[in-house]
Amino acid sequence: MNTGSVERGIEDIRFCPTHGYYRGERCHCGYVGEVILDRVRVEKLGRLVSGILRHFPDKFKLKMDEDGWVEFDDLVRAVRKKYRWANQWLIKAMIYSDVKGRYELRDNRIRAKYGHSVKVKLSDYPPCDKDYLYYGTGEEEAHRLLEIGIKPVNQTYVHLSITIEKSEEVARFRTEDPIILEVDAKSAMRDGIRIVMANEHIALAEEIPPKYITRMMRV
Repeated sequence: MNTGSVERGIEDIRFCPTHGYYRGERCHCGYVGEVILDRVRVEKLGRLVSGILRHFPDKFKLKMDEDGWVEFDDLVRAVRKKYRWANQWLIKAMIYSDVKGRYELRDNRIRAKYGHSVKVKLSDYPPCDKDYLYYGTGEEEAHRLLEIGIKPVNQTYVHLSITIEKSEEVARFRTEDPIILEVDAKSAMRDGIRIVMANEHIALAEEIPPKYITRMMRV
């Protein structure tokens, strides 16, 4: 099978009888499990599931509520229209092994945790409990954001990182010389700006006005 076009960093999904689904050759306990889903199919399935849950549920006639939930069985049926091999267990293997926390599966419903371009309220997300958050970008864009604030681009929410390190990691996908903007999340929330936790690495806000950008850092 030709794997030359697979996105860098995507790994096979395997199964460990002790710790369940994992990505890579070895489980953290050292066990080398059988391949459940090879990395070519991991990429195909991931792109489709994230696309449906973040961008185009209507294209597959899925009903999504205001918090981003769809019925898991409906998602499985939608995915199998394109990939007949993608049964519910393979979709669950992809979800449970995802170290970036992209998805949430609960009570036979599933949603993307972040990255939406469709309008979602995510009203059941917990409020941010961090004093400061971080946004990584390039130098030219950083100076612009200091003037106009941070607003979502092609997404419903601004995605902020919990740590400087995570914001740098994100920024390096776009630039070789990242600039990190520090956001005073505590003051922003005190003034009525809603900031919520998507997972342990990412917080979401509708926008961040420039007055809450307190520092610009080079890394």
